[in-house]
Amino acid sequence: MKYDYLIVGAGFFGSICAYELNKLGYKVCVIDSRNHIGGNCYTENKDGINIHTYGPHIFHTSNEEVWKWINQFVSFNNFINTPVANYKGEIYSLPFNMWTFNKLWGVTHPHQVQLIIEQQSRHIGEPKNLEEQAIKLVGKDVYEKLIKGYTAKQWKKDPKLLPASIIKRLPVRFTYNNNYFNDKYQGIPIGGYTQIFEKLLDGIEVRLKTNYFTDELPEYQKIIYTGPIDKFYNLMHIIVFIFC
Repeated sequence: MKYDYLIVGAGFFGSICAYELNKLGYKVCVIDSRNHIGGNCYTENKDGINIHTYGPHIFHTSNEEVWKWINQFVSFNNFINTPVANYKGEIYSLPFNMWTFNKLWGVTHPHQVQLIIEQQSRHIGEPKNLEEQAIKLVGKDVYEKLIKGYTAKQWKKDPKLLPASIIKRLPVRFTYNNNYFNDKYQGIPIGGYTQIFEKLLDGIEVRLKTNYFTDELPEYQKIIYTGPIDKFYNLMHIIVFIFC
């Protein structure tokens, strides 16, 4: 059989593409090198507990259309991500907010926090790396306790060698709001994520443990590839020379 579309990857992007194309009447085949659908959002039920095999995933969006669309497949609980950091037995609220600053400095007003941060970062001009950007955002004390060690472990590099843009992803609030995300709609699917993919791929040809690069593939007209882009291009390095 010749398929209209071969979709490489049975995660969210690939599965949603397959679902929508199938609704339009196209013949679709989905392949995945793993032995399960769902990509990194795959959940496995063990002894009645839904385990997120590749780490926890929290669905969040402020787009009402997206929220209504995903709710046709599953119901969500009201889980809100409010993480904490443990620094040598001291517990701090994350993301960085007034609870964090109060615990660290005993302050209660945003103006007090901003003054401390300004004092601790006044020697920094335009941040050149992650360390300088972090100190500019939340001060040296917060950086030393809650950012420096974690970042070095995560990236396996000194924060001074990392780009400033990385730290900008973390929320910084001068309120007592310790909700990690700002999105209106948040939650985890009741019963796990895998059921979403089962419904998305219902009636669609799915071939697991199939490697796009090494295994024999079915005939197809078009491809939707959702894997690592460098792998797709055979790990080629593209060098751009700029002549001044």
